[in-house]
Amino acid sequence: MAESEAKRPDMPLAGITVLDFGQIYQGPYASLLLAKAGAFVIKIEPPSGEPLRRRAEPGKSTTFPFAMLNSNKRAVTLNLKDARGRALLFTMAKRADVLLENFAPGTMDSLGVGWKEMHRLNPRLIYATGTGYGISGPDRDTLAMDLTIQAHSGIMSVNGFPDGPPTRSGVVIVDFIGGTHLYAGIVTALYDREKTGVGRLVEVAMQEAVYPTLASSFDYYYRTGKIPPRCGNRQSAQNSAPYNVYPAADGHVAILLVTEAHWHSLLKAMGREELLRDPRFSSNAARVAHIDAVDALVTEWTRRLPKAEIVACGREFRIPLAAVRNAAEVMDDPHMHSRGMLERIHHPELGEIVVPTTPLRLHGTDKVPTMPAPRVGEHNGEIYGGWLGLSPHEIAALKADGVI
Repeated sequence: MAESEAKRPDMPLAGITVLDFGQIYQGPYASLLLAKAGAFVIKIEPPSGEPLRRRAEPGKSTTFPFAMLNSNKRAVTLNLKDARGRALLFTMAKRADVLLENFAPGTMDSLGVGWKEMHRLNPRLIYATGTGYGISGPDRDTLAMDLTIQAHSGIMSVNGFPDGPPTRSGVVIVDFIGGTHLYAGIVTALYDREKTGVGRLVEVAMQEAVYPTLASSFDYYYRTGKIPPRCGNRQSAQNSAPYNVYPAADGHVAILLVTEAHWHSLLKAMGREELLRDPRFSSNAARVAHIDAVDALVTEWTRRLPKAEIVACGREFRIPLAAVRNAAEVMDDPHMHSRGMLERIHHPELGEIVVPTTPLRLHGTDKVPTMPAPRVGEHNGEIYGGWLGLSPHEIAALKADGVI
């Protein structure tokens, strides 16, 4: 039985049932974290599948990001525009603990399945919604995507090089920070429900979730009264040196020094300890004032050495630095594989792939075995039949009529 199978007593969220309407990245990442903590997650998609599936290559029904973010979930299809589809959701909601969605504000309300209706049906239900700008305020209905939130939040204004245009982060940072906060909000509400017995509405606006990431830029503005410029790989607040990405003989390395001990160690590694007496480098403030000279000095050392040798120096002399690695190198990271954060699994369509487990380490709890991401509606029979108790005839009729 699917539900009992998920109720592993050693898992902190064992027995918690989640109705997951998450799509693309934000919602699915939050529900992945819930599933990996032991929750029974039912992924609910329209009969055509959620948008992330529709990016699949010809002949395939899934994408790598979908496979990466939707493991350990049961998948059903449901047409909420049909009254019978809404009735099925009402039946499920009465038995669920959490409903999660990241549609535009008001989407679920317009279908008659929003927070107020769900709360009336099941006062213990936690309703979690992830949006771009929130469910209130003047920007509520502004269309939001990761790129547009990066622009509107100020991230792009400080990202890139001084002589270039505003630049987005190379990773999908807003969706995943939003998803992490959505997970945190859900777990906080579950804890609160233990005390009150009542569920609540949880909302996370991506713009608000990423605001703290600009802390260094806000510091620069507060100290100088000037608009923070784009600094390339230098520190956004421009109050630390060295802090940059430097060329190596076979790539690049990132070096960031925090203490004077780090600076002394770097000079020792470079064989330039005589510079301890150079007034240009005698303190962090002095180095910031002569930042170009500092970067030239470090570059003179790094460009002659391969990345591996520089990294070895960092470990030997306790210097905060790292090689700039590409996606293939990171997916094959021996450290994360040894810790179980990355796992190689066989996907029925994509073959062998590397997927993340969860960065949340709950010691004393067994790791949840990874199940490949489901196909569209793969568990319709298991959930609607085994969990809700519909007959095979009823399920077949719902499918024939496009309800599921």
